[in-house]
Amino acid sequence: MSAYTSEYPSIPFDPAYKKFFEDFYAASDVPDAHEKYVEFYTQDATLIMASNQVQGTSDILAFRKSMWEKVSSRIHNPLKIFPFGPNSDEVMLRGTVQYGLKAGGEASVDWGAYARLTKVNGEVKLAFYQVYLVSLIATGF
Repeated sequence: MSAYTSEYPSIPFDPAYKKFFEDFYAASDVPDAHEKYVEFYTQDATLIMASNQVQGTSDILAFRKSMWEKVSSRIHNPLKIFPFGPNSDEVMLRGTVQYGLKAGGEASVDWGAYARLTKVNGEVKLAFYQVYLVSLIATGF
């Protein structure tokens, strides 16, 4: 079992999608894995995080790099993933992320997300991913 394993409701859900999320959050926590992170998205994917919206892999790559400017470490804990129904390609997610800050100290943020998955040549990708950061302002981050 991975440190990125989530709980799921008792409905059929593609095991490839479960593995995708484990691999995605593991890559999200590696500071210099920018190109690897982008590989989890379709070429024309939309990524929305808090008030930032980017589209396409080149913009996602630039945004990913900017997300590490003030952060020295990240540890995602995707707690629960809720498919929209049996074998759905849409999910809602809930988790936490702990940040090590370059200025010193740590911050922890609760998050929720909506994801729409697709398969490109048999490989799972994110076509749309929107993250809602719950306590970002409270951390002064």
